[in-house]
This record gives sequence, structure tokens and C-alpha cells, in this order.
Amino acid sequence: MVMRRIASIGALAMMLSTSGLSAAEEPQAVALPVGAVVAGKGEERQVFDPRTAAGDYVRGQLRVASGRFDLDLVDGAGGHLRRLAEKAGGVADFQFVAGGPDERLVVTMQAAGAYALTVERKLAAAEQVPPAPDYLSPIIAAEAAAVAAGTSTDAFWAMAAARGTPLVEDGREGYRIVTFLGRGAKRNIRLFGAPSGDHEELQRLEGSDIWFKSFEVPAATRLSYQLAFDVPDVPGTARDRRVAILSTARADPLNRHPWPAEAIDAYNQDSVLELADAPPQPWLAERGSPAGTLARLSIESARLGNRRDIAIYRPAGFDPARRDTVLLYVFDADQYLERVPVPRILDNMIAAGAVPPVVAVFVANPDRAARARELPANPAFADFMAQELHPMVAKETGLDAPAGRTVLAGSSYGGLASATVAMRHPEVFGNVLAMSGSFWWSPPGTPEDRQEHVAGLVAAGPALPLRFFLSAGLFETGSQGTAGILDSSRHLRDVLAAKGIPVIYRDYAGGHDYLVWQGVISDGLVALFGGGRP
Repeated sequence: MVMRRIASIGALAMMLSTSGLSAAEEPQAVALPVGAVVAGKGEERQVFDPRTAAGDYVRGQLRVASGRFDLDLVDGAGGHLRRLAEKAGGVADFQFVAGGPDERLVVTMQAAGAYALTVERKLAAAEQVPPAPDYLSPIIAAEAAAVAAGTSTDAFWAMAAARGTPLVEDGREGYRIVTFLGRGAKRNIRLFGAPSGDHEELQRLEGSDIWFKSFEVPAATRLSYQLAFDVPDVPGTARDRRVAILSTARADPLNRHPWPAEAIDAYNQDSVLELADAPPQPWLAERGSPAGTLARLSIESARLGNRRDIAIYRPAGFDPARRDTVLLYVFDADQYLERVPVPRILDNMIAAGAVPPVVAVFVANPDRAARARELPANPAFADFMAQELHPMVAKETGLDAPAGRTVLAGSSYGGLASATVAMRHPEVFGNVLAMSGSFWWSPPGTPEDRQEHVAGLVAAGPALPLRFFLSAGLFETGSQGTAGILDSSRHLRDVLAAKGIPVIYRDYAGGHDYLVWQGVISDGLVALFGGGRP
């Protein structure tokens, strides 16, 4: 069928012949400048010239008032290049990058009706330049302008050394802009412990030796971090590449607050950021308080088939007959004896009357594999705690603590174990102090819609005679479709409350971090058992 020729429309009366086809067989192309609207009605096929050059970016709309229409991009010979809209009704947005001046837009009617076609924007290749960087940090923005003007970075680095890193500037109310800095890398610098919860890459300020990454964080932020210079690109899985950051991660050379200060080298040391509104951690420093004693023993477990070390802390003046004494079990013993100085924390808290006397039992892991096998909701490990370790502690200390004065404490998998051990043996352990517990965890084979194992157990079970103190970091968000510690801890809080189980919950502006937990453990003890103040 011979198609009717397109009538001219207003200012668009100019007709251009379509390359490669006879004018008798194919309608001529209507010119379509930017902003002009062409209306079509009753034509089976209409051709439009978008007036493009190679590399032009074109964006437009096909607005269908009635009927259905296809929109295609064709080459100079009428050959199909791209379907931009198919059987469109209503509004169909389209965009493409032109290959040359002979390309045409073709509207084909699939169901009779009316439409309007417009090119809203056309950007030549020479105009396609990225916008100027929008720097979160005013200091970095000023330095970028200075570098662009040819100024040396020497004064910038002198300022950074004098102030210490990361740089801290005012943000919106209740927030601060924090900028991490690095210098001397050849390929990359990664931030291990970033507020995003990811291993962020620092950006290189063009034309300079400044590597930086800025974040806006709550004014109460406390975190520890390392910088990894020139992390190797390792073949293998995404996890292999993430783990490679540990090969070069070290304390920030310009940070004035290393942790721990006495670390053997910078690779075994973190750097600390504590903003002005970070919650106090008043029990950490040496105060000259009466010191408790620490006895180290080991226990063989018939249930688990292994042996582990434990340490028992007795407070100064310990009297096993005192009925208000608290019995505290802490998982990951090495971390909470060395990285987090729990014995000194307890010395200070007890001397100040913030908590009653506390006997603490630090439970070590035989090795990393045992930790990953035993702590996540393992019934055999729970039975070991209640039926092997707890009787041994009672015999060693002479303390007969009731469940209401006994608490399980831990972080990460240790927080998960604190909950699941107490839920299996509430007659022994009546309190849970979970710091950033791994409540996202579920056993292998768990359905996708039931991933939070502990919350499911609480919801399905009876209202157990337990009390919970839960905490999580605001930076402990999820990734790749998995609920993070923050969301899963809040969810568990809500499930516990709905079940009528007492729960205290606190957020901290931090991440998965012993620097945070060294304050949380004392906060939890005060919340569960305390009465005094520092």
C-alpha cells in the first residue's frame, strides 16, 4: 500500500526526503528541532528528522492521546537501529546517542489514534562534559580550586598535620563533615572501618597528591579505622578482593589518636575518631580503684570434644555470700581481657558503686573454626555453658548466683550466642547483654523470608523469663539484600517487646567496633543491674 505523504505542520513544513527509499514509497521526514511538538493522527507511518550529528545525546517524549504507536530509530537506508517505544500508550520517554546526521525517528501506528512527538534536549558531543565536582567538604573544595590555579599542596598538608586527621567540619545541625586523607599512594587507598560500613576507596584530587573521602556523620560518632595503601587487585571472589585490604591496612600516619597506643607496629594499630558529642566511656582509665584478681584455668568439654581456656575475675573484697553479686560471662575472652580492659572497667565501676560486685568469667574460643561453629545458635555449646562450665564456676568461686543475677555478654557472634544460650537455658542465665549481635544469622537452608533466626525463635516460642540489653551501631547497615546488624537488632527488640520480654535497646553512632563496645559493656551492666553514676 502506498502511504500518504505527511502534511506540513505549522513551522515544520519543510520536507526532507528519506535516504535509500523512493519518495513514492516512503513519507518524507519532518524536521524536528528541539522544543517543537509535532502532532500525528491517522497516519500509518511518519518519519521525523531529529537533526543530529554523530555523538549527539537526544532525549524526548512520545505522548499518546489515543491508540498505540511504535517509535524506532533507523539509519539513512531505513534500516532498523533501535526500538525506542513499543505499542506505546500514555507517555513514553526515550533517549539515544546519534550515530550520524542521516538517522531518523519513525512513528508507526499499531492502533488508530493520535500522538505528539517532541525532542526535549539535544546535547552535542563537545558539550558532554561532567559537572564540576560537588565536594562535601569546604576545605577540600577550597583546595581543589587552589590546585586548579596551580598552587602547591604543601600548605594543605602542613594544615592537616597541625590539625590531625581526619579533618572535621560543621555539617547540618547535629552532624559533622569528616574527611579522611591519604598521601603517597600509587594506585589506590582504601578506608577500612568507614562510616558507610564498606571498604571505601579514597578519591584522588585531580592534579595533586591528595587522596580523600568525606562523610557526613552524627556529632556523637566514635569509630576506629585504618588506611590501606595500594591494595593489590587479587584474582578470585569478591571476598578474596575484600580480604586483600588487610595486606596493607595500617594506622593513619596523621591521626593523633592511635589505638592501642602501645601496639607493636602500625599494622596492628587502629586510628580513632571521637567527635565532641560521642557518649562518655568513664570507666576505661586507670583510677587507682581497688583491683580484683584474675585466675586462669582450662576446662575439658565432653559435649564439645575440646578444651578451652577461661579466666575468672573476682572483685576486690569478694564475698561469695553477698546476695546481690552479679555473675557475668563474657565470650571472646582474649578481646575482652586485652583489647577491651574489662577487669579494669569492673574495678572502677564497682569502686564507684555504679554496679554491685561482679564476678566475671571470660570464655575463650579454642580456635577461629570453633568460634564459627560453636557461637551461632549451637545447642551443644549452650549445654556446655549451662551444664559443664557453670557448675565449675560455682565450685571455683563458691558463688551460687540465681539466673536473675547471671548475665551472658558478647559482641557479634558472641552477642548471638548470648541470646541463644540464654534462650535454651533460662533457668541458669536470666540476662542477655548483646553488643552488635549477629542477629542477621540463620542456619543453612533457612527460607529467604525467615532469615532472622533468633527473632523467629522468640516469636514462635513462649515468653521466657529473660531480660535483654541490645545495642547496635548506626553504621552497621545491610548489604546485597541481607539485613544488617542495625535493622535485625531493632527487629529483635520489637519482637521481644511484643512478646512481653523486657528489653532495653540503644543505638550508637559507630560501626562493628571494639572501640564502641568498650563503652557499651558498662552501659549494659548499669542498665541491667546498676544504681550509681560515675
